[in-house]
Amino acid sequence: MRPAEVRVIAETSASGELIPAGLEIMRTVRERGPIIAALNSALSDPEVTRLIVVAGPELPDAFCAAVISRLMLLERLDVEVALVLPFPTPASGVYGLPTGSAAAALATDGSAVEVPLIRDDMAIVLLGTARQRGTDGDLDGESYVDSTLLLRGKAKAVVVEPIAEMPGVRARLDKRFRSRWHVGRAAQTGARQLIVERDGITSPRPTKRSTFYRHQQNWHLVRP
Repeated sequence: MRPAEVRVIAETSASGELIPAGLEIMRTVRERGPIIAALNSALSDPEVTRLIVVAGPELPDAFCAAVISRLMLLERLDVEVALVLPFPTPASGVYGLPTGSAAAALATDGSAVEVPLIRDDMAIVLLGTARQRGTDGDLDGESYVDSTLLLRGKAKAVVVEPIAEMPGVRARLDKRFRSRWHVGRAAQTGARQLIVERDGITSPRPTKRSTFYRHQQNWHLVRP
């Protein structure tokens, strides 16, 4: 790709060794306002067709998910996205992505494919792993994947992940011995109170319901 077609969104703590040379770079932190400002600057040029998102070492999946969440809200999912993760993470496993210097090389030379975009009812994108758990002790409630009952009663937690193909999401119970994944378009859990963890970030307040589901529009991910 020509340099004019590519912009880099890099977390302030990201290693300079992972940022491809010769491209315009916007540094930002994992907060709503700065990310939106960085995206608006990066996408102000209509020639830009690809964003390279370079994460730092602390919760890299969460930083990338925050950038894609804002891209979704800006209705710019037509833009190709390349993720440069510093080391293997749940998201790199979900999407079969290289990490480190190999990810930086793929970001400029690779091709993008459409994959399902998984978000929750708070308009936050999930790239790696989420947990729906109780506020104090076990989760006590009901959980479904589409119309399939996953839980009615108590469990340690429900684990939710995106998948790289349709229908888009999978969920299982968090058990000592790994339970079977159930695949669908949406994973929904309800309880009197539950806490949601997304890509390593714990929600500040409990809620009664949490749903992760496939967004109506796919995103364009650079993959091997």
